[in-house]
Amino acid sequence: MADYDLVIAGGTVVTPADTFRADVGVQGDRIAAIGLGLRGARTIEADGLLVMPGGVDSHCHIEQLRKGGGADEETWTTGSASALAGGTTSVITFSTQFKGGGILAPLAEYHRRAAKAMVDYGFHQIIADATDTVIFEEVPQVVASGVRSLKVFLTYDPVHLDDRQFLRVLAAARRTGALVTVHCENYEAINWRTAALLADGRAAPKYHAWSRPSVVEREATHRAIALAEMVDQPIQVFHVSCPEVAEEIARAKARGLKVWGETCPQYFVLSADHMDRPGFEGAKFMCSPAPRDAAASEGLWRMVRDNVLDIVSSDHSGWSYESPVGKRVHGTGAPFRDIPNGVPGLASRLPILFSEGVTKGRIDACTFVRLTATNPAKLFGLYPRKGTIAPGTDADIVLWDPGKQVVIDNGLMQHIIDYTPYEGLEVTGWPVATLRRGAVVMRDGKVQAEPGSGQFLPRAPYHMIRPTGNVPFGFDASAFRV
Repeated sequence: MADYDLVIAGGTVVTPADTFRADVGVQGDRIAAIGLGLRGARTIEADGLLVMPGGVDSHCHIEQLRKGGGADEETWTTGSASALAGGTTSVITFSTQFKGGGILAPLAEYHRRAAKAMVDYGFHQIIADATDTVIFEEVPQVVASGVRSLKVFLTYDPVHLDDRQFLRVLAAARRTGALVTVHCENYEAINWRTAALLADGRAAPKYHAWSRPSVVEREATHRAIALAEMVDQPIQVFHVSCPEVAEEIARAKARGLKVWGETCPQYFVLSADHMDRPGFEGAKFMCSPAPRDAAASEGLWRMVRDNVLDIVSSDHSGWSYESPVGKRVHGTGAPFRDIPNGVPGLASRLPILFSEGVTKGRIDACTFVRLTATNPAKLFGLYPRKGTIAPGTDADIVLWDPGKQVVIDNGLMQHIIDYTPYEGLEVTGWPVATLRRGAVVMRDGKVQAEPGSGQFLPRAPYHMIRPTGNVPFGFDASAFRV
């Protein structure tokens, strides 16, 4: 007689803390038991496989709305397929704001589009125009609806916020119990260097990296942390590209500040040299911050092992190479300033990190689970429902063949984007099955989920992102309507 609807039998279970051989019993959409000799109505044999929690990708752009109507190329259907193919079962994406407008209407439209998702999903709310109406009236409504993180850009037209606007967002987050996530690069420094490069005729994709050296990221990270410290507002620094930036986060942590940092696979395996290719091809590798060099990549691994960088997201931001609405939107002769930034990476995130990290001995499997599932679930209020394998949690599970060698090509990615920057990269370790809430949604590369089967993940208040209570002179400026 079966005790469970499904048993994953004989695999090696990897949790954030332990690795052990066991069966996993699933009842309905939850993990019900972990043990030996479990009996299920159905059985998946997992001998020789790692049984790990489904990935939580806390930074990716899927069907993000664009000004003037329409949205990014990557739809919720294709983005979900790519995530599931790569072993990711939950994502947090971005609802946007356009200058002069509010955030409630775009959020409603984004909810409508996300109803086609096949992964479970939450949102960050971008704040691009910190008006009184947005800050004092709309942000509280958005956070109360379960969107408990705000996104700020310290660079990029037209979403860049100056320091005063950034302070208003930090204060709004403190009042409402939200986390602030920050793209840290110095807007004026990048514009100054860009103008000089273009004046000197240096317009090719490779000069994208020249326009934004690591110092502009380091300065903005230092400034973001300082302002967050003054307000007493927890923040996460997105897509850290080099150890010098991570060192700013390490110093903040040492002072007891609630500051976290993430990085992405592109900063482990790509470099500025990838943008130095003939013609327009370097555009395939353009993202911000720009990839650095091999020394920077090794420095990031050190920061991962030291727990300074504790999340690895994809920052999936796909722009097709051949499409007239993708990288070529301004033509193949466009200067680097006008080429859309971003690389695709939903499906490749886990394989690249496992291969470069676990297979090559830089981290162990438990650290891999923490970086890709547990830590993002904790930081963004999804734990313990997501991010681990334990009785009572959602049965989001990836079955992983640690010895499977695969050469990445774009077909394996299953996204809508017409290229992958990781074409030809050989990885060891690959997902062979993905379960989302107990249902097998990918098996041997074939995604078998139904559009609309994903669930929105509203996030209630949680302790991890509560302010420390330490404000200068004991005066809480965030309590005032300024």
